[in-house]
Amino acid sequence: MSVLEVIEKKKHGLTLTDREIADTIDAYVRGDVKDYQMSALLMAIYFSGMNLDEINALTKAMIDSGDTVDLSSIRGVIVDKHSTGGVGDTTTLILGPILSAYGLPFGKMSGRGLGHTGGTLDKLEAIPGFNVDLSMKEIVRSTNDIGMAVAGQTSNITPADKKLYALRDATATVDSIPLIASSIMSKKLAIHGHCLLLDVKVGDGAFMKDKKSALELAKTMVGIGESFGRKTVAMLTRMEQPLGRAVGNSLEVKEAIDTLCGNGPDDLTELCVALATKLIAMAKGDEDADIERKVRELLQNGEAFEQFKRFVKNQGGDVAAVEDPSLLPSADQSIEVYSEKEGYISAIPAHEVGILARDLGAGRVTMDDVLDMGAGVYLHKKCGDAVGRGDRLATLYGSGARDMEAARRRYLDMVAVANEPVEVKPLIIDEVDHGF
Repeated sequence: MSVLEVIEKKKHGLTLTDREIADTIDAYVRGDVKDYQMSALLMAIYFSGMNLDEINALTKAMIDSGDTVDLSSIRGVIVDKHSTGGVGDTTTLILGPILSAYGLPFGKMSGRGLGHTGGTLDKLEAIPGFNVDLSMKEIVRSTNDIGMAVAGQTSNITPADKKLYALRDATATVDSIPLIASSIMSKKLAIHGHCLLLDVKVGDGAFMKDKKSALELAKTMVGIGESFGRKTVAMLTRMEQPLGRAVGNSLEVKEAIDTLCGNGPDDLTELCVALATKLIAMAKGDEDADIERKVRELLQNGEAFEQFKRFVKNQGGDVAAVEDPSLLPSADQSIEVYSEKEGYISAIPAHEVGILARDLGAGRVTMDDVLDMGAGVYLHKKCGDAVGRGDRLATLYGSGARDMEAARRRYLDMVAVANEPVEVKPLIIDEVDHGF
């Protein structure tokens, strides 16, 4: 069937066969299907949707378009976690050491950030000397030897997804659940593993703004994972305000270190404990209460932090900068933001804070932008906190010619203060497994 017939079929809401989807994606990667034709198909999918069989076929076609990564020589049950994004989301830096200290291998391939802050690789590179460019043999050896490794993805994983994502961005079809789900899951399933936990963010700072759409995305991704033989669970977590207190690469590394030493912000700590408990239960089948108790012990007794130091040293990072975070990169300038009102913090819009951090130098607009590792925002007050006039709300960090006074006004304008106490809703909203 020609691509025109495939477009026509989907335009009328009909179901595409596995072969039609596979042939179309293959032809698109080869260049035989043009961008304008694929744009029409993406828009037809946007309006007509796809059933799970079609989404599975699309996911498989994207996996088959490039290389797959075989981590089967890593000893033990291989676990992985994926977050759909957020502001101040540094959970990988905390979760990996917890899991590996518990005895689960954590070999992860991550990416760089485009937007408000760097991705996991960028954050790790805030540690002087840290090397994310590992070969597959090095990833396997490191995971077997010390329990964890985090490295960049190979360039030829899911090339179809790379082409499709760029086109979706240019054609306003990014927010299609079949396209989001197949994009995320193709990258996860192209890498061998046993258990996958999806942290699906919901709210102002997340891609999915409401619980209904986030739940639909979570169910779709869990269904894909299980269809491909990967034990998959999703947790819906709130992202109305930044997670933790730090937004920015060095700032987030410092906060991860604090958390691994048992001194992290309550919300970040509780989320990491919950994610670790769920992944360990998926892998080992132990009782949640027993797992959670052990996880908390690993944070309090220093074992998780010691594991983080072994991980950093193994990948060439400066352990001295981990033991003394003042040695991490810092910005040239800083400015304090003081409250002009009294009451209770009722809103700190995560997305706006993220964009402010980006404009201070913590994130990228294009992949060619150079990050200022010391730039970002540190929140001294969060939603629900009481605040008086003159109380410090945040510290902003930037370098060079950044207009710090304008940044201060932006932050002050985005924070809402209520007269009455504010209820802070639970961070974890829901959980989705194969039984839905």
